[in-house]
Amino acid sequence: MLPYGRQSISEDDIQAVVDVLRGDWLTTGPAVAAFEKRLGEITGGHRAVTATSGTAALHMAYAAAGVTAGDVVISTPMTFIATTATASMLGARIVFADVEADTALIDPDAVDALVDESTRVIAAVDYAGHPADYDRLAASASRVGALVLDDAAHSIGSTYKGRPVGDLADITTLSFFPTKNLTTGEGGAVVARDPEIAQRAQEFHNIGLVRDPERFRVLGEGSWHQEVHEFGVNYRLTDIACALGLSQLSRLEAFKRRRAEITRRYDEALAGIDGVTTPVQRGDVDAMRHLYPVRILEGRRREVFDRMRELGVGVQVNYMPVYWHPVYADAGYRRGMCPNAEAFYQEELSLPIHPELTGSQVDQVVDALTEALR
Repeated sequence: MLPYGRQSISEDDIQAVVDVLRGDWLTTGPAVAAFEKRLGEITGGHRAVTATSGTAALHMAYAAAGVTAGDVVISTPMTFIATTATASMLGARIVFADVEADTALIDPDAVDALVDESTRVIAAVDYAGHPADYDRLAASASRVGALVLDDAAHSIGSTYKGRPVGDLADITTLSFFPTKNLTTGEGGAVVARDPEIAQRAQEFHNIGLVRDPERFRVLGEGSWHQEVHEFGVNYRLTDIACALGLSQLSRLEAFKRRRAEITRRYDEALAGIDGVTTPVQRGDVDAMRHLYPVRILEGRRREVFDRMRELGVGVQVNYMPVYWHPVYADAGYRRGMCPNAEAFYQEELSLPIHPELTGSQVDQVVDALTEALR
C-alpha cells in the first residue's frame, strides 16, 4: 500500500542519533538546547520549548496562556481533536467557528462574530500546511484582550505575508510526528512571542519546577534546591529525538521543495478531471503542504476512497468535524453548527504527499483516482 505520508530518514539523520547514543546525554541535554535554539531561529526569533508530541505542545500552550475553567476558546472543527481536547481538559468551553468554504481554514468573519469578553484564546489551524488569516484573527483577539494560537502541526516551513510560521500568532504549536514536515519520531514544540508565556510553558513541561533563586519561596536551602509553584507534567523531549530533529531541520528546505513539486504535479494532472477539485492557495501564502486534500464531488468520496485503497493507494480523510466526536456530542454539541466544515468533510480526500514520493508514484496516484472516478 502506497502510504499517504511517511518519514524521510537519511544516513546523516541516523548518524546524529547514533552519536547521541554513544555520548553522555540521552535526555534534557545539549541536543535539546541546540534543537530549541534552531527552532527559535526559523520561527521568527522567539523562544521554542520542545515537547513529547504535538498534543503535549497544545496542552503546554493553553496552560501557559492561563486557560482555565470558565474561559472560552474559539477554534475550528476542521482539525484533529487534540486542538480543542487539550483546552477542554483545562476546563475551557470550546466555541466552534465555521471554516471558509474554499480553504477549510477558520473563517475570520465567523470568529469575529463569536468573540466576547470571556474569550481567552482564538485557536486557528494551518490546515494542510496553509496558514490562516492571522492579521484578521489578531484584530478580533485584540478587541477583547484574547491571545491567538496557531496550531501549526501541518505548517512549519510555511510563510504568511512573508513571515514564517512561529511569528504569526502569540503562541504557536508544532508537531514532529513521522508524517509531518519534519520528524523527531514523536515530538512537538511551543513557540511563544512573550518570554513569560514561553517560561510558563517550559516550567509546565518540566513538572512545574522553578529553579530561579530570585523566585524561591522556600529560603535558606542549598544549591540543589528547586520548587514547584504550579503543577506541571513531564513532557520533556529527549536528546535522542532532538538530535534527529536537528538533522531534519537541515533538510527542511529540501523537504519543502519536494512537496511543492508534488503539489504542482497533482495540480496539473487533476485540473481537467471531472468530479474532483484541487486545494486552494492564497496569493499571500507560501505553503509547505503537509496534506494534499482534494474534494470528491457528487457524494462519491466513500466509493472513491474504497476503490483507491483496493488499487493500493493509501488515501486518508482529514478530518471529521471535531464536535461530531462522541465526547463533544455527549456534552451537547450538535451537528449542523458549522455547515462549511461539514460539507468539506463529506468530500475531502487526502492524496499521498511526502518527500520520498517518486514521480512514478504520483502518476500511480493520479491513475488510481482517475480509475476510481470512472
